[in-house]
Amino acid sequence: MDLGAYRPVLANRDTRTALLLGFLIRVPMWAGGVILTLHVVTSLGRSYGAAGLVTAASTVAVAVSGPWRGRLLDRIGLRRTVGPSLVVQVVCWSIAPWVGYAPLIAFAALAGLFVVPTFSILRQVIIRSVPSEQRRTALSLDSSATELSFMAGPAIGVWLATSWDTSWALLVCELASVAAGFVLWVVNPRLTSDSGEGHSHGDSAGEATTHDEQGEAARADAIAASSVPDDAAAPSRAVRGFITVPVAAVYLAAACSTLVLSGTDVGIVAALRSFGATGSIGWVLALWGAGSLVGGILYGAWHRSFSVFWLLGGLAATTAPVALAAGVPSFAVLITMSGFLCAPTITATVEQLSRQVPERFRGEMMGWHGSAMTAGSAFGAPLAGLAIDRGGWQWGFVVVSALGVLIALVGLLGSGASRRAQDRPSAGGPSADSEHGVSAASMEH
Repeated sequence: MDLGAYRPVLANRDTRTALLLGFLIRVPMWAGGVILTLHVVTSLGRSYGAAGLVTAASTVAVAVSGPWRGRLLDRIGLRRTVGPSLVVQVVCWSIAPWVGYAPLIAFAALAGLFVVPTFSILRQVIIRSVPSEQRRTALSLDSSATELSFMAGPAIGVWLATSWDTSWALLVCELASVAAGFVLWVVNPRLTSDSGEGHSHGDSAGEATTHDEQGEAARADAIAASSVPDDAAAPSRAVRGFITVPVAAVYLAAACSTLVLSGTDVGIVAALRSFGATGSIGWVLALWGAGSLVGGILYGAWHRSFSVFWLLGGLAATTAPVALAAGVPSFAVLITMSGFLCAPTITATVEQLSRQVPERFRGEMMGWHGSAMTAGSAFGAPLAGLAIDRGGWQWGFVVVSALGVLIALVGLLGSGASRRAQDRPSAGGPSADSEHGVSAASMEH
């Protein structure tokens, strides 16, 4: 482990800019979610279930928009994708705080459908701005920064909602998020290695394909050939040009990781209520986030990457012992330990996808990644809730942990079988690599 690995990453101006913009954008995003819930409950006088319906409408819209917005990033560049989103966001959140419950659901869903794809954009910038050998370290920094914003955002949201009228708090918070998105539009960072999509002159996308773009496509195909198994890279076996079986497996791992995390979130609340320590929910969640922050930093400094399925299995396995807690002190220790592999697991899914998918599909790739994580989160919370209702708070942790371990084992077995099939030469002929006329080793040179 070498913490000095962060020095060259932080010395990169594009990486520093992406990390700073990510923090500024995500803090009001997390705060806005809390304020929206409190606005529905306090100002509109509705139940928490009704507030959850508003959040669900927004979440589903964000999940649907992910691949679509990512595809636009690939095709027309950052500014032409983000510009209309900013206009829609301003209109929606200038009106939504002042309307009734039913219109609020509609405005929240519309805003979610046109959300600025900040996670996709910033991770593309980070992947592009560092050499391949520094990618895990840079992505780990992004995950750690996300944890910091998650720890700060909700606290700021609660303070705003309790200090001001929730309508004004919601307006200020969401417009702050739009302002951060506008800064991203102004900075207009480059998204890919050799194309000009991220710069202003790249906004002329849609004209005839240039020789540079053709060269980029060829380079992207070379990257795919060197990092994706040949049987997965075959165009006839890919969906939308890049979703092969190995890529789909990583998306499944990403969904399962957030399933475990959202189930843990529900379990924390249920456990502390059972202990009669509802007031401890805030600092226990902060400890969980701090564990993830430390784990992300250590993983970025580690000397090698790990398969996402090993990390998912570790995340799920360290979540199960939380069910053994006998009180708040032991619960706090166990939940902190369970957080160590949160950020590394998410980092590994992004890193693995970035090595398997050609660069020209990277925006859509990140869009599908966000949708997979959103889907896992949407499924994990009710699954844990159902288990808690049937058997107590302990079963919330046990059920999501068991499902996570199961998916991890299936993924590891499938990866092993795929590698053995790759290494096995075809009957009476050369290996799969030589059939394509080039080996991964030669592609590296």
